[in-house]
Amino acid sequence: MTRTTRVLLTGFEPFDGESSNPSWEAVRTAAAEPPAGLETTAVELPCVFGRSRTALREAVAAHDPDIVLCVGQAGGRPDLTVERIAVNIDDARIPDVSGAQPIDEPIAPGGPAAYFAALPVKACVAAVREAGLPASVSNTAGTFVCNHVFYDLMHLIATERPALRGGFVHVPYAPGQVTDRSLPSLPVSAAAEGLRVIAATAARTNTDIKVVGGATH
Repeated sequence: MTRTTRVLLTGFEPFDGESSNPSWEAVRTAAAEPPAGLETTAVELPCVFGRSRTALREAVAAHDPDIVLCVGQAGGRPDLTVERIAVNIDDARIPDVSGAQPIDEPIAPGGPAAYFAALPVKACVAAVREAGLPASVSNTAGTFVCNHVFYDLMHLIATERPALRGGFVHVPYAPGQVTDRSLPSLPVSAAAEGLRVIAATAARTNTDIKVVGGATH
């Protein structure tokens, strides 16, 4: 890195009856102590179809980042998952915070069926694991607001901001969310450290490594 790299980190407000969202808590924590050479800004997005895209684009315009790392909650997953692909579909299993529940609707009518992340996905996963934290490649970001934002970020990069790099990371539940459920969790502090590692890796890595990151199902 020959100059300070500007990184925009986004997380979501709580949804589905939760009182907090570890994606926003982790993003806010990570941005408060950025890695050397990075200038980080944290922005909370609404968990609402449409409005989340608008908020993301407004944040990109306001902060003019070099890298955008969007983050969301993936309850039930045991590790930080760096998303490989965003698909052009909204198919909401549950309503968003506003009550909207789009089904089988394209995010960008006429846009490509999918985009790959503009991040070194496998290098980021390897770096997080080297830091002693759990991480893996994910080949689906779902079809809820997380994928909605991820796809729109990649569409923005493809159509308007080709110099921008970006992608999406899912974090597990925080421990306080699973006190009455047998589900995996990860402390917010650990998730935040993982995000710092991913941001730093993305800033210094242009070509991804070629290691196993696929799945059989």
